[in-house]
Amino acid sequence: MRQSFNILYVFLLFLSLNLKAQTSEAIQIAFLADVHLQDLYGNLEDNNYKGIVNPKNGKPTILRTMESQLHSTRIFNENYFAFLAALEDIAKRGIHYVALPGDYSDDGQPIHIRGLQKILDDYSKKYTIQFFITTGNHDPVGPFAQESGKDDFLGSNGKRQPIYSKEGIYASDEKELPPIITKDIAKMGYLGITSYLKDYGFFPKENYTFWATPFSTYTSENYDFAKAQKEAFLENRTYEIQKGFTIPDVSYVVEPVDGIWLLAIDGNVYIPKSNSNSVDPENYSGADLGYNNVLSHKKHLINWVHKITEEAKKKGKTVIAFSHYPMVEFNDDASAEIESLMGKGKWQLNRIPKEEVAQTFADAGLKIHFGGHMHINDTGIRISEKGNTLVNIQTPSLAAYIPAYKLLTIKPNAVAEVETIIIGEVPRFDELFDLYKMEHDYLKSQNEPTLWNDQILKTKTYHEFTDFHLKELVRLRFLPEDWPEDFSNFLSNISGENLLILSNLNTDISFDELLKNKEIFKQDWKKATTETKKQLKLRNLKLSSFQEWKGINMIIDFYRIRSADKLAIVDIGEEKISQYKLISECFFKNYSETQNAKTQKQLSLFLTILNKFLSGAPADHFSVDLKSGKVLEIKQ
Repeated sequence: MRQSFNILYVFLLFLSLNLKAQTSEAIQIAFLADVHLQDLYGNLEDNNYKGIVNPKNGKPTILRTMESQLHSTRIFNENYFAFLAALEDIAKRGIHYVALPGDYSDDGQPIHIRGLQKILDDYSKKYTIQFFITTGNHDPVGPFAQESGKDDFLGSNGKRQPIYSKEGIYASDEKELPPIITKDIAKMGYLGITSYLKDYGFFPKENYTFWATPFSTYTSENYDFAKAQKEAFLENRTYEIQKGFTIPDVSYVVEPVDGIWLLAIDGNVYIPKSNSNSVDPENYSGADLGYNNVLSHKKHLINWVHKITEEAKKKGKTVIAFSHYPMVEFNDDASAEIESLMGKGKWQLNRIPKEEVAQTFADAGLKIHFGGHMHINDTGIRISEKGNTLVNIQTPSLAAYIPAYKLLTIKPNAVAEVETIIIGEVPRFDELFDLYKMEHDYLKSQNEPTLWNDQILKTKTYHEFTDFHLKELVRLRFLPEDWPEDFSNFLSNISGENLLILSNLNTDISFDELLKNKEIFKQDWKKATTETKKQLKLRNLKLSSFQEWKGINMIIDFYRIRSADKLAIVDIGEEKISQYKLISECFFKNYSETQNAKTQKQLSLFLTILNKFLSGAPADHFSVDLKSGKVLEIKQ
């Protein structure tokens, strides 16, 4: 009897220690934002069109033109391969929880959502990965399905191939091929998106410890799977955005592993344009303003988030929130200077969340939030007036520079470690290059005035490809559309050497005028050159290295840093960063805000923005204390 008791005691002790070890293990969650998947090898179910045959592999392919993706803030085609590479990386690391903070499709079209569904199904079965999805402004584009299409698919002989969901919703162009009509290119609403992707968090599963929505009538105390199933139907998850206009909200909280509550917030707000028709899909504005409209039109979400964090606190659960939209200003607090330099409405400044957003969600109890939408790598920290800290982590896009995902490791001592995993090496990323060559040849034959640079087809890695994409984006779109023409011309063409020398001048005469009349100001220029050499010697830098680049290189690096934060230094180089810092230091030593020279005022704003980008919160590898909110960089 005593021996049996001893055996039972040892067994229970072993079980207790084993359970303790399991619950104290670090839990990892990968966040992949803005995948923007376009299924290159998908099939149209109601049309025989297969795309164009790729000579590299003999496969028919439905892809967008290089011309279109070099004018877009995202890549349309190669991110298909990058997504697969990221999932392979996640599988090799043994990560079993993956969150997608919205914009996982091109525009919520059936062909692409089916493609996504198949990929997620495959990785779920093969590697037992659990995926959790929330909505972005591209999926769905509106609350209800709507006709749509695009005219920039690549067709035979390099021409554009329009593909639309309905006749009569496009304008013909003689440079285009006849349109393809298919319902598979229409934009689905909430019903379609959640029907295809129902297994990825949108609806409860038996293996979840807990699952609920803002409209659930139960709590974690009396949770019942059958009841959750019943209440999860879309008709039970709607709110009245204004009188007579009821639309879905597919936010949910899920406990996939004991102790972790993953809070998936549907930040889409579709505001009616008029009171005429509540079911007309065209009668709703887009959702790209994110949380600014949540504050005014989706207040129930704020109350729900507060309720969830309070319940989690009582039960000892860790809440990790994710949604498509940022909750904290994402320009390292340089937005005011950006507006002063670029102008109102430029640089997507309308997407910046109001300060009230961060304050509201910090006081609702959120400690950490993963967002997307902006295709940038950034960390924003806000402490509310009540002393609550919210850390907003902007997840980079796999469809932009630098392609990466965030890996969260939740440790037992209420510390979250966040690492940025770059996906630079992507198998098959150049699979479509022969088709782009055909497109380039056709455009060249048409004497296109702003032809894209076909050197992009010589890139050796996906990282290099996204870098080239950014350079072309700066040339073809950002500089012409966002920048003041006079300052763009001045900064683009000046040498690094002259920029450094000018920065050592204290003058009311505009720098661009000084460059034109250098001889007139010979003495000042000589003094500035002497001071420049002195500053170079102090920092062990050489003037010859400044002679090797022009301002356009600085502009490109400016965009690199804005997109990738300090991850961009791998492409820029530490020495170049030191050169930029010296120019900035010398300039601000001599510049006075009372000076009237326009160019100096513009350069002051530019350098201020650059300095703020370089001195923001850690965004590569860092830890977050979920109790105090303290963020610490982790050195490699």
